[in-house]
Amino acid sequence: MCGIVGILSTTKKDVSLYIYDALTIIQHRGQDAAGITTASKGRFYMRKGNGLVRNVFRTKHMEKLIGDMGIGHVRYPTAGSSSEAEAQPFYVNSPYGIAFAHNGNLTNAESLASELFEQDLRHINTNSDSEILLNILASEIAEEQKHRINENDIFNAVTKLHKRVKGAYAAIGMIPGYGIFGFRDPHGIRPLILGERTTRNGTKYMLASESVGLTALGFKITRDVEPGEAIVIDRKGNVHSQQCSDNSILSPCIFEFVYFARPDSIIDKISVYKSRLRMGERLAIKIKSEWQYEEIDVVMPIPDTSRTSALQVANELNLKYREGFIRNRYIARTFIMPGQKQRKKSVRQKLSAIELEFKDKNVLLVDDSIVRGTTSQEIVQMARAAGAKKVFFASAAPPVRYPNVYGIDMASKNEFVAHNKTTEEVCKTIGADKLIYQNLDDLIWSVQQGNPDIKSFDCSCFDGNYLTKDIDEPYLNNLEAQRSDNAKLGNISNESSELIYNDAD
Repeated sequence: MCGIVGILSTTKKDVSLYIYDALTIIQHRGQDAAGITTASKGRFYMRKGNGLVRNVFRTKHMEKLIGDMGIGHVRYPTAGSSSEAEAQPFYVNSPYGIAFAHNGNLTNAESLASELFEQDLRHINTNSDSEILLNILASEIAEEQKHRINENDIFNAVTKLHKRVKGAYAAIGMIPGYGIFGFRDPHGIRPLILGERTTRNGTKYMLASESVGLTALGFKITRDVEPGEAIVIDRKGNVHSQQCSDNSILSPCIFEFVYFARPDSIIDKISVYKSRLRMGERLAIKIKSEWQYEEIDVVMPIPDTSRTSALQVANELNLKYREGFIRNRYIARTFIMPGQKQRKKSVRQKLSAIELEFKDKNVLLVDDSIVRGTTSQEIVQMARAAGAKKVFFASAAPPVRYPNVYGIDMASKNEFVAHNKTTEEVCKTIGADKLIYQNLDDLIWSVQQGNPDIKSFDCSCFDGNYLTKDIDEPYLNNLEAQRSDNAKLGNISNESSELIYNDAD
């Protein structure tokens, strides 16, 4: 999962500080690496590296990032490795010079890499599928053999790209001397939003992964980029758009609403905050129908993402809502820790229990989801140690049983606590007295109410239905084998990939 930003200004003033601020706002989408590339007088200026935005960029770096247009990226690796060489944006010199940033994951990256070498005569220097996507685009643009580029050349290239590429991709690019552009895959799995900010000196245009990246900087939301659509903004501030796919059906990733997106974001006209309220409402209805909920004394969220749903659960059940866990915001995100023992240690460093809220009470803990279960198990133990009589656990999402291949680091089904287990078996594994999951239909309803025009969502990690129709058991086995090989080579750690879905920043 990554975050992308692109800004073009007609005021002729540098945009790097706006990009920096936008990246800090969407930092929750990636904490492994960050990068900014700007353009001025036909030249690129770039700074990127591993770490948080505030650590990668210093004043001396920002002073060198000159130019009235630029793109930025924050990265959490789901393909390739965590090498600094794979930090984005990427760029190619030919044709014209193109800088590029991508959020998502290509499912046919392996065959595309061979195709690029054998047919397009292009060299790929990293293991990143983002570099593959950039070179596919560059190759298609180069086919036009034109001295000067225009918006139609980009639209034609993106149209051809859609026919070659499978998977999830929201991408932003920049051509020095011309402008910026963005496009989204035909399913619209990953989000991309257009906005603008007009002053008496001119207008700034922004493309970003989440609306909060726009609104927090005073930009007005124009609209979401449609699935399969490409948008081009030239240096004069002209905004061009075109549908570049014949088979576009908006099916956004439902996990954006469960966990990844900030609650104050609006994606595809859907309020993330209101979606999570409805998740809590539906979860409470299920608890009423299946449990004797009167024995619950208090409802508590597992900070931070589940707060909205937990509050609504408490309201619907007419129970007390309490903050039983206090989060230390100065501890790094748990899933990037190098091993199981370190992760468990970090959970206890990150969260501390308020004993008076637990002592001699039957507690209902609400989390946004349960993936591998190690954190849930640790938190249940913390609740018992703080004096809870009984610990009930509720997940605002259904059981995660299938790998996510579209840009979320959930590649191995054998790592999922719910794989080949009943709810009762998962409950026993995490050590709770009772466990309840959201129904998938209720989750879909909770999100869909925000935009009834959306008829389908990517729910593949819950139901195993892959939108691109190219995912089968051999593919998943190969993916798992690659993951194991990367771990042996030191590119990633099987243990360090643990996603802890309770600590979105």
